Amino acid sequence: MNTRTLVLLSLFVGIGAVLHAVIPGFFFGMKPDMMLTMMFLGMMLFPNKTAVSLLAIATGIISGVTTSFPGGFIPNVVDKIVTATLCFGLLMLFKTKVTPVKAALLTAIGTFISGATFLAVALAVVGLPGGATFGGLFVAVVIPTAFVNTIAMVVIYPIVQSLMRRTYTVPQQ
Repeated sequence: MNTRTLVLLSLFVGIGAVLHAVIPGFFFGMKPDMMLTMMFLGMMLFPNKTAVSLLAIATGIISGVTTSFPGGFIPNVVDKIVTATLCFGLLMLFKTKVTPVKAALLTAIGTFISGATFLAVALAVVGLPGGATFGGLFVAVVIPTAFVNTIAMVVIYPIVQSLMRRTYTVPQQ
């Protein structure tokens, strides 16, 4: 993996961290996870095992540190690793160029996987706050987050793809 790839992945993680930190928790401390959008974007632009592994670990740690969910560090780390692994597998199934529609679909599926994993791990490790149920939190937080992340990807992916094409068409010497 070259330095340019690491810098771009770091930039995506950084943007995701800022979004994750500034979006307030709205339902029992849970907040929409915009870091997922950036993680999926990095996965689609650099679909290799090393990049995806680094992206998952970095995203999980930073997401865990900036979470407002009580005891949410471990669930965040586990959920990002599981989500990245499963979504990378789905991405490899496409075997063709990622289009904006495929990007949106992967983002929606990935957000559902992430939310379900987060809630399951949180339930097992620290419990859900305020007597909330898995289903209640899934409906109140995960489904709206999937919608927001999918819309964000529909807007962001074509722009970043266009910028990448313009920036990296000339081979570097």
